[in-house]
Parts: sequence; C-alpha cells; structure tokens
Amino acid sequence: MRIKRSRRSRLPHLSICTILCSQLVAQQMPIEVTRPQFPIPIRSYMAHQVPPIRLANSSRLHDLIRAGKLYLSVEDALALAIENNLNLEIERYGPELAKTALERARAGGPLRGVPSAISQISAVDSGIGVNGAIAAAGLTNGGGGGGGGGNGGATIQQVGAITPVLDPYIQNSTIFSHTTQPQFNTTASQTEALVDNVRAYNTQFTQKLLSGGTIQFKDYEYHDQENAPTNVLNPVVGPYMQLTVTHNLLQGFGVKLNDRGIRIAQVNVKGSIENFRASLFNLVVNTLNQYWDLVAANDEMAARRHSLEIAQKFRDDTAREIAAGALPRVEGPRAESEASSRQMDLVDAQQNLAVRALSLKLLLSRTDDPLLDNAEIVPLDHIDVPAVEELPPLRQLLQDALENRPDVAVSKIRDLTNEMNLSGTTNPLLPTLQVQGMMQNRGVAGTPVPGRSVNPYFIGGYGTALGQIFRRNFPTEQGAAGFSIPIGNRQAQADYGVDQLQYRQGELTSQRDLNNIVVAISSQMNALQQARSRYTAAKDTRVLQEQLLAAEQEKFASGLSTFNNLIVDQRLLVTAQISEVNAKDAYAHARIALDQVLGETLSKNHISLDEALAGRLARPSVVPAK
Repeated sequence: MRIKRSRRSRLPHLSICTILCSQLVAQQMPIEVTRPQFPIPIRSYMAHQVPPIRLANSSRLHDLIRAGKLYLSVEDALALAIENNLNLEIERYGPELAKTALERARAGGPLRGVPSAISQISAVDSGIGVNGAIAAAGLTNGGGGGGGGGNGGATIQQVGAITPVLDPYIQNSTIFSHTTQPQFNTTASQTEALVDNVRAYNTQFTQKLLSGGTIQFKDYEYHDQENAPTNVLNPVVGPYMQLTVTHNLLQGFGVKLNDRGIRIAQVNVKGSIENFRASLFNLVVNTLNQYWDLVAANDEMAARRHSLEIAQKFRDDTAREIAAGALPRVEGPRAESEASSRQMDLVDAQQNLAVRALSLKLLLSRTDDPLLDNAEIVPLDHIDVPAVEELPPLRQLLQDALENRPDVAVSKIRDLTNEMNLSGTTNPLLPTLQVQGMMQNRGVAGTPVPGRSVNPYFIGGYGTALGQIFRRNFPTEQGAAGFSIPIGNRQAQADYGVDQLQYRQGELTSQRDLNNIVVAISSQMNALQQARSRYTAAKDTRVLQEQLLAAEQEKFASGLSTFNNLIVDQRLLVTAQISEVNAKDAYAHARIALDQVLGETLSKNHISLDEALAGRLARPSVVPAK
C-alpha cells in the first residue's frame, strides 16, 4: 500500500517511523531473559525483563540490493536466512524457555504454584489468661474465644516422587483482637463478662532439603490483657521459639531422587540447543537447495534463450533464402513454428525461475519488504562438480555422523532423561518412614496485679520472657517417628513397570535410529556417486551434441544437409544442455543430503551456532559496487 505524501499526513508518517525504529532496536536486542536491576531484597519480587519480538529484516538485505537487483552469493543467502527466517526466530525462544525452566527447577517443584499457607495461629496461648488456663486444662469455654484454622494448600497427585520446593520462604500471621465473652461459670474468671485484648505474632521460616527433609523455625509472641481479677500477671506476654526438623528415611529420601528435576532441566537446556541446531540444519539445507534450484533455473533459462536466439536466426536466414529463391516457401512456416516453440520453452523457464526466486525470498525475509519483492535475484555462485569425489569408509562416516548430528544428540539426551526419571518411580516402592525432632523454649513475663503474690522471676516485659527463652529455662524437646506401608502397593508397582517398559522401548528406538542412520549414509553415498555418473554422462552428451551440431551446420552451409536435420540437432543440443543442468542440480542436492546425513552441514558452510542463536552473522557480504 502506497501512502500519499501531504502536509496533513506527517503524523501517520511519524508513527510509522517510530514503529520501524522500535523494530530496528528490537532486532539488535538478543532473545535473553534478564533479571531486573534492583537491589537483592527487591529484585526477587520484580518481573524479569523479556525483550520484544524482532520483526525487522537485517540491514544485510538492503545492502545487497543494487538498481533493483539482489546480488546473492550462497554465503549471503545462508546469512540472510539465518538472520531473517521467521521459523528460526521462533526456535530461538526454545533455549531461553529451557533456561527459565531450569531456574524454576532449581527452586524445586515440577508444577507451578506457591507453598501452601501455614495454619493460622490461635488467639489463645495455653496457660496464659483465663482462656489459656482453660485450654491448658483441656476444657472449652462456652463463650468462645480465638479462632483456629487449617492448612489451605491444595493436594496435587503426581506419578513418582515430587521434588520439594527448595526456595526458603517466610510466612507471618498477625492477629489483633478485642473480645467480650459472657461467663456462665465465674469460678475461673471471677467476672460475668471477660474482656480480652490480644496481640499474637507468628513468624515461620521453612527450608526444605534435597535430601528429603524440612527445617522449620517458628517465632511466636502472644500478648494478653484482660479484666479477670484472678490473674496474677496482667498484661502478660508469652513468647516461644521452636525448631523442628523432619526427614524422610525411606520413601522420598535421597539427593539423587529429589534433584532429578534439576538435573533433567540442565540436560534439557542442552537438548533445546540441539533442537535449535536441528532447525538450523533444516533451514540451511532448505536454503542451499532453493539457491541451487534457482541457479539451475537460471542456467536452464539461459539455455532456452540461446536456443530461441538460434531458432530466430534460422527463421530470419530461412526468410532470406526463400526471398532469394534458394529454399521453397514451405520452409518458412516450419522455421516460424520452431521459433514459436522455443519462445514457449523460454516462457516456461522464466515462470519456473520466478517461482524459484519467490520460494527463496520467503526464506530470506521476516516481513514483507517491497524492495525485496520487486528485486530480481542475481546468483553469484554456480554449481561446481569436483573432478574427484573422495569419500572416507562407511564406518568412519558413521562415527562422524554420531558425533555431529543433532538428532543423535537429542536421542542421547532423551535416553539420559528417561534414566534419570527411573528413580522417580523406583523410590515410591518403599514404605514411608519419617522422623521428626522438635526443640522449643518458652517464656512468660508480665506486670503483677496489685495484691497478688508473684515470683519476681516472671515480672517484666517481652525482654524478660525472651531472656528465659535463650537461657532455656522452660525447654520442651520431642522426638517422633511415623511409619506407613501400603498393602499390595499395586499403584507404585504399576508406575514402576510403565517407566521401565518405556525406558526399554526407548533403548530399542535408539538402536533402530542408529540402524537407520547407517542405511541413510550408505544410500546417500550411492546417490552422490550416481549423481556424479549422470552428470559426467550428461556433460559428455552435451559436448558430443555440440560437435554434431557444428558439423551439421557446416554440411548445411555446403548444401549437404537439410533444414530438418539441423533443427533436430539443435533440439538435441538443447535437450542435452537441460539434462546437464538438471544433472548438475541433482549432484548439488545429493551433496547437500550427504552433508546433512553426516551432520556436517554447518561446518561445511562455516556457520557458527552461537551466531545463529544471536541472529546475527559476523561474516562480510559480497556487496556489489554501486
């Protein structure tokens, strides 16, 4: 769409320029997720920075266009495809996605979500105040006091052991309450309406371990002020600190079990790069095939054009001979028909060339570009068939393929991740044995009620109670063990069986793929040799046909041959030329296919994987002079 230039259209022009500039800036930015630039305490809660998509074509494209023609070498064609191809740009996000998944795996947990909330603390502290005294005695107060809560986390079932959440987290619950409770039994409170002012703080730090355990530290602080005349201390504070260590000893035990998600994510980063390399292989192979098809189409059109020029020359010479009376008039329409046939062949060759050029342009650009759409591609390279084809033995080629092919690397990574996953269904076969150790220290302090006898040791505020905690004046220690064993254990056994069967199936698949690689290499070697033989035969045929045509032209000039013989030899020469062009193109495809099956496509074309990932090749272009 063309935009009419006028004074009133400056604003749209400015908007378009702004969009184009933003696309150019985005093109220069690598596809990389970066952390926000904030201090550490704040940075953990800020979103990562993801660059915008890159839609502009690289500057290399316009640098190669001169006077409406795109002068293109095979190296520049590959560079443009790697820099601008949209499918490859989509594949560039794969490694970054794998890196982000690795970062998440290092935090633990294969499923998205956050740690479940800790239980809400009660607004009653055992032994403190009237309600606390009742709770300590195992009784209930009909008036109702503080509330309680349960664990609000959802339970998610997953086959195999689940990697624990490894990021430590701190949770806090704070309660401020003012309650008035009617007392139908005034024995404990000595008042008909018990009024409580409560402040409760519960801070909990949790760290889960790769070995299968959990460390939890709780800092609890309770303040209470009430109107009960029976209290000895009022207001009163009752803090405690608690350290709990829980660990699995059978099911869920072991670093190798619990860190397998991290190890798999690390391997998947390499796998994502190999997947990108495979896509890069396919793009390079496709670009090479399209480029050499365009070269072949150009050569065919040149042959067709030369054939038309000869047919037109014979038509003109025939017309002059007829005018001079040297040839009968019946030869005129025959010569005209021959020229028309060659004209049709040239039109077909031009259409084939246009289709080839359009296919190649689609590989070289990311978005529509009018300058590229209207440009004629001028190939600067031609297909060269070496005099000698030296190929190493099959076993050596197989070894090279196993080292270089990206699909082989992906297959090895798949087998490795399957092996890592085996522990995820092996460990659940074991019973559950969990041990727990808990150490808690409490403190109590407050202001004595006038007229009450109070131990001076408990007189004070939060600092007094905190000192009791650190001196361990009132320690509580507890050890526990829990054992659970399923009867039958059929689900865990079934999961183990499925995993083992899939692993064995993967081993057979890898061996089958290896056998197919051997067959593919052997087939491509034979295809290359056959393509060379066909090219040699086509070249010899073309040379021979040129000699026959030259001899027939001499005989025709001497009057020893007929026009029909000359036309037949001319047609045979064109056929031989087209056959040579097609044989040369087939050889190029066979060479490309052999390099692909050997995994040498990138090295043969001097393509760096790092540059391809960045989307910008450092190689200079063959820029024609202006």
